[in-house]
Amino acid sequence: MCESKIVLVTGATGYIGGRLVPRLLEDGYAVRVLVRDGSRLQGREWRDKVQVFEGDVLNPESILPALQGVHTAYYLIHSMMGGEDFHQRDILAAQNFAYQARKAQLRRIVYLGGLGDSQADLSKHLRSRHETAHALRESGVPVTEFRAGIVVGAGSISFEMIRYLAERVPVMISPRWVYTRIQPISIQNVLDYLAGALDLVGDAERVFEIGGPDVMTYGDMLRGYSEERGLKRWIVPVPFLTPRLSSYWVHWVTPIPAAMARPLIEGLRNEVIVREDTARRVFSDIRLIPYRQAVRQALTNLEVQAVETSWSDAQGETDRVGLSTHEGMIIERRIRDLASGAENVYKAFTSLGGDQGWEYANWLWRFRGLVDRLLGGVGYRRGRRSPDSLRTGDAVDFWRVESLEPERKLLLRAEMKVPGRAWLQFEAVPVDENRTILVQTAFFAPKGLLGLVYWYALYPIHGRIFSGLIHRVAQRALRLDEQNPVIKRLFQEGQFNG
Repeated sequence: MCESKIVLVTGATGYIGGRLVPRLLEDGYAVRVLVRDGSRLQGREWRDKVQVFEGDVLNPESILPALQGVHTAYYLIHSMMGGEDFHQRDILAAQNFAYQARKAQLRRIVYLGGLGDSQADLSKHLRSRHETAHALRESGVPVTEFRAGIVVGAGSISFEMIRYLAERVPVMISPRWVYTRIQPISIQNVLDYLAGALDLVGDAERVFEIGGPDVMTYGDMLRGYSEERGLKRWIVPVPFLTPRLSSYWVHWVTPIPAAMARPLIEGLRNEVIVREDTARRVFSDIRLIPYRQAVRQALTNLEVQAVETSWSDAQGETDRVGLSTHEGMIIERRIRDLASGAENVYKAFTSLGGDQGWEYANWLWRFRGLVDRLLGGVGYRRGRRSPDSLRTGDAVDFWRVESLEPERKLLLRAEMKVPGRAWLQFEAVPVDENRTILVQTAFFAPKGLLGLVYWYALYPIHGRIFSGLIHRVAQRALRLDEQNPVIKRLFQEGQFNG
């Protein structure tokens, strides 16, 4: 590994940084990351492929070790909330980083800022993004600055606001900012530009305005997303909604807090479009992705990859019961620590359904199947192919085996009629030969407001059923393990419990 080619990524726990790191690794670069808390990188597939340094840009001495021997550093740190002094802290952090970079003799800093005409009356956060770039340049280290607007990708806060509003609000009372012109860009193209900066030759002191091929309004983005999802949505303009009132509305309708929604909304009063095409000429090999295509890619990520990403978090989960939302997916996870081998835990949950039933409140499962049948669905009567074995593609009552990992994991996809898409997953995570963590996770991707109403209206019933289900699966695993004399003795002595 050549030390002179080491690339440092700050903000690696954030949305852009967390996606840039694997991209750079794929391109063959040696990557180092700077984070305040290294434990937040647990579960990242690339964690063991990078050098991890802990430090805080507000404490300049703590970051110098991370900069030693680095060729190029990506500065992807900025505040979205945190009080009225966010601007001063952003500037101080940038100055600290840049001066330490000069000490370490960095060749270049790559910074991702925001679009917007510097001569216009920019919002506080857009103005801060521009001034942060200026603070980075004060040290004399060349800065390659990319300026982008709304980033379209599952998990991007700007795009998530669009997604939640379109999914949950059939009729949107809209302020003036929904008619401001903007130029969204796909997350894939943002990564293309950032990674491409490492190939630049000559003068590194450059400013590139980047955007996708579509210039549109926020209203156009809402309508485009809705059409891709097959949702009918109406926008009704009103003259009296201020950014503050709009942020409170977003706060109540979406998971995005008002403190984060307000600067986003305030920024939408400014046109954020590409005004000069230098980036298109310099990075001519980058194929810009249209907005609707970027939306489709984001939805694919939601329906497939987002679930897989959440699965990898199971071992790091510390709560015994947790309800959360991840990239639009509602996730309810329950965990039991069992005095049982992983093999028997796996047998316990892969034997569910059919004549065996669902162990807990079986009559409710059958009633749900009857309702589904009346609605024209598959109902409960399909049973299962074999009482003792499963394979990918098998039907299990009104579920379908979507994936199966022997002795470890079962993922069932719901085929009953629901306003959205649902999965139920079981995992047997071995701790040692005689102890296993049982993880039961329900995933639900609601479609529109009806999907959310369905989930939360039935959650008291679902919560009781899922709680009883994991308890009975745990009991069945322990019964299967009773033939093991060592476990049986320890269990009787009270050293383990289910």
